Amino acid sequence: MYGALVLGTRDYVHKNGFSDVLIGLSGGVDSSLVAAIAADALGPEHVTGVLMPSRYSSAGSLSDAHALAERLAIRTYTVPIEPAHAAFEHMLSPVFENTEAGRAEENVQSRIRGNILMSISNKFGWLVLTTGNKSEMATGYATLYGDMAGGFAVIKDVPKTLVYALCHNLNERAGREVIPSAVLDKPPSAELRPDQQDTDSLPPYEVLDPIIEGYVEDDLSVGELVAQGHDDELVRRVARMIDRNEYKRRQAPPGVRVSPKAFGKDRRLPITNRWFG
Repeated sequence: MYGALVLGTRDYVHKNGFSDVLIGLSGGVDSSLVAAIAADALGPEHVTGVLMPSRYSSAGSLSDAHALAERLAIRTYTVPIEPAHAAFEHMLSPVFENTEAGRAEENVQSRIRGNILMSISNKFGWLVLTTGNKSEMATGYATLYGDMAGGFAVIKDVPKTLVYALCHNLNERAGREVIPSAVLDKPPSAELRPDQQDTDSLPPYEVLDPIIEGYVEDDLSVGELVAQGHDDELVRRVARMIDRNEYKRRQAPPGVRVSPKAFGKDRRLPITNRWFG
């Protein structure tokens, strides 16, 4: 599968007339895997990582991103987003006045980062590789015009649990830590608010991914998944998330297909319908 991701990325980039790619490096496992794939596909000299720390970024995230870039021998830029974040808060304060801070305020950070990446891409002609995985694409745990902004989605058909497996396998085959152990050991987080973790919004990935696989790739119904032993309420919740986020996936860039059924042409779900069965 790793070889397929490398081949698909190399072919898409080169056959569409690009030589270099750009990746937002967060210090997380997804961007680390995408950077490793890109370095193998194109050569590290054609890969640039952009670190975009915010007020919520941990010191570990920055050091992990730097450690990855050093091991891959890719170039990096650091563009802190705090000035833009503060400006957006000030600009939006009259509109958001007397409302409780929540997802909209968090997602401003992701959209600032998407703007930075697309600006650098536009300046130098580098293709932006997005870093969202299949678990996020399935459940809508991604920000339109934010972390979904880019030209090619390398791991959009790779579930989160498989992202970890690919990273561990890459390290084993290399005989060294290409992906730093600190990246693999820490709980996944978008770091858009203090102490945020993915499990604040999603079930643990080892529980979520088999449900996504059954519902999307195997065309199992909610009842069939429950009969397999999955929790009834959780299956219904995940199925609703998958169905209602089709509109987001239609606006995502293309990516490599490595599963029996990827989102897009393989799964023809209408964006708009009144069926909630």
